[in-house]
Amino acid sequence: MQVIYEDNHIIIVNKQSGEIVQGDKTGDRPLSDLVKAYIKEKYGKPGEVFLGVVHRLDRPVSGLVVFARTSKALTRLNKMFAEGQVHKTYWAIAEKKGPQPSTLNPQPSTLNPQLLTHWLTRNEQQNKSYAHDHEVPHSKKAQLSYRMLAQGDRYSLVEVQLMTGRHHQIRCQLSAIGCPIRGDLKYGARRSNPDGSISLMARRIEFVHPVSHTPICLEAPLPHDSLWTELSSIIR
Repeated sequence: MQVIYEDNHIIIVNKQSGEIVQGDKTGDRPLSDLVKAYIKEKYGKPGEVFLGVVHRLDRPVSGLVVFARTSKALTRLNKMFAEGQVHKTYWAIAEKKGPQPSTLNPQPSTLNPQLLTHWLTRNEQQNKSYAHDHEVPHSKKAQLSYRMLAQGDRYSLVEVQLMTGRHHQIRCQLSAIGCPIRGDLKYGARRSNPDGSISLMARRIEFVHPVSHTPICLEAPLPHDSLWTELSSIIR
């Protein structure tokens, strides 16, 4: 477990692909338990350690996760997330599959964000969302903005900012425009990644600290993968 930031009220860690943030029916040990154990050992905490889960990442996704260490921080962070005061930036490696939409084909120096809007429906049994270009029964509006940061021969590095928080939103919407995320078989990728991950990460998080009111802006390190390194080196 990699701790990126911690103080008396919050702790931010870099989640690895395959980890679950909170306990589920699999019975696998969640990241929240690992963080509790870390706090208990580091600070010699007697008894149960308080830790509040304020948001989650899909299991195959990596990147920054914020936890609350106090009830005060938990209440305020929940409100901040609900009101869109926490800004998360995602990076994805997207396949160039099929006809390419013009919005994913600018030169790497063209960094103007593009707006993407769909209406998503969710199939609970399949644990999968479906994108529609117009409103349909039981659908929810999904919006994100994205820009292409770099292009390789077969993949693009895309930066995404969510404007809504829907189930599998980034995965579903990028797939809907013919650019599934590398390794994401559920949403149309050609093949899986060797480690079972998908090439999507919560790269950056920005917010005002819920207690001290100081600005927080943090980035997660890139996964240890040659394609992440290759594509990110282009934009640098």
